[in-house]
Amino acid sequence: MLQASRLIPQGHGLARPLVQRAAHLDLDWDIRQKSRFDTVASDERHVGVFLPRGTVVRGGDVLVTQDGSLLRVVAAPQAVLRISACPDHPAQDQAFDLMRAAYHLGNRHVPIELQRDHLKIEPDHVLAAMLRAMHLTVVEVREPFEPEAGAYGGHGAGAGDTHVHAARDDHGHAHHSHDHG
Repeated sequence: MLQASRLIPQGHGLARPLVQRAAHLDLDWDIRQKSRFDTVASDERHVGVFLPRGTVVRGGDVLVTQDGSLLRVVAAPQAVLRISACPDHPAQDQAFDLMRAAYHLGNRHVPIELQRDHLKIEPDHVLAAMLRAMHLTVVEVREPFEPEAGAYGGHGAGAGDTHVHAARDDHGHAHHSHDHG
């Protein structure tokens, strides 16, 4: 079995064609939040992943195997609840409706993916009923799931994240500064 014990967040520093040519691992959220797991790559090689405890693997990350080969991680589609504002509510209220839903889900420590026009959570009939009672539209779909890392999130211990912050000037132009954590 091939072993992978190094993670390169979002393939940072690697040439895009090199990453695109790499074999890939299609992994759902339940697997990607584990630091140790076995899987099969797109080229049918069996892979054992051994990362530092607490490491979370995200779609777009790259794993490096003991033989130096690269494995591109793909967030696999899975069953999720897609939550959107009720189209019958006034447009000015729809953003608040989603913000209120995110608050209530976060208060329950539910992993949640935030998008501009919708939220995603793992299927839960009790939460779905609560959200529908808040006049939100809730539908079950199969899509990749990338929940927020949280206030102390990131890729976990020892991943070597590089954070890029964009400040905007008076004209709305982004100016990047690099903080190395």
